[in-house]
Amino acid sequence: MRRRAFISLLGGAAVWPVVARAQPSEGMRLIGVLMNRAADDPQGQARVATFKQALQQLGWTEGRNVRIDTRWGADDVDRERGYAAELVALTPDIVLASGTLSVTALQHVSRTLPIVFVGVTDPVGAGFVDSLARPGGNVTGFMIYEYNLSGKWLELLKQIAPSITRVVVIRNPDNPVGVAVFSALRAAAQPLRVEVSPVDSRRNADEIERAITAFARSPNGGLILTPNAAAMPAHYSLIVKLAARYKLPAVYPFPEMVTNGGLMSYGPDVIDQCRRAAEYVDRILKGEKPGELPVQQATKFELRINLKTAKALGLEVPNTLIGRADEVIE
Repeated sequence: MRRRAFISLLGGAAVWPVVARAQPSEGMRLIGVLMNRAADDPQGQARVATFKQALQQLGWTEGRNVRIDTRWGADDVDRERGYAAELVALTPDIVLASGTLSVTALQHVSRTLPIVFVGVTDPVGAGFVDSLARPGGNVTGFMIYEYNLSGKWLELLKQIAPSITRVVVIRNPDNPVGVAVFSALRAAAQPLRVEVSPVDSRRNADEIERAITAFARSPNGGLILTPNAAAMPAHYSLIVKLAARYKLPAVYPFPEMVTNGGLMSYGPDVIDQCRRAAEYVDRILKGEKPGELPVQQATKFELRINLKTAKALGLEVPNTLIGRADEVIE
């Protein structure tokens, strides 16, 4: 049931073939898209579809006055760099970039190509922009969250499972955000008397399973999957199954994981950011400069809870938490 929202170059990269394509015909604009998801990832497909739909509402129709070329970097360093070079070689008018690694890869190839990002945590710290109010360069976009959101994930776990004293954190260590988020989690864990341990998402499925299995041998454990762990979206279903098998209360960043049996998700609505990003792309294509468009912070966060999973874990979800949720699966 729905409820109201409660918080309104190429150095070192693999060699990738550059696909020869015809240049856009006169009057046709070219938009590149570099997504930090795998091509078969439903959430990634939804983000691209929303972006295209919003562009069409603004007067940009594929095949008539715009062509959109999409690459799927899967938050993998070499893939992101290879596809960034491939996109830049197509000389697009602008690129939509999803995630920190995507922007980093594009910046490594070109410092002049206009870029609108979504799903970036710290654009100032990453060196993408001079400031949020005045980016100043060729990049602007939409922040996904601030590092202090990490504390909210731990708070939610403690509310739904007060006995938790240990939490395994699944992250992507190749993404600088993954390191920073884990540091923020460790700081937030101290006053809650919780010990946090990292597991790297770049491992293969067997290694992830062994690491979570070893962690689950001791009692009072929980699990957090960080958003930057998108390097291995194919492992999401495995992580949900392992959390169920070992009765680990878990919080995830993506709502589809709760629909597929995960306990709880909390995070910004990135699909909404893709819709808003289309407005920035439209403005830049019409002559405005990225450096003069302020970086916008996430304004819409969503909490989802799966009561069926909570029951299977032997957890009683507080009514106060249910009342604040955007969606409760029963």
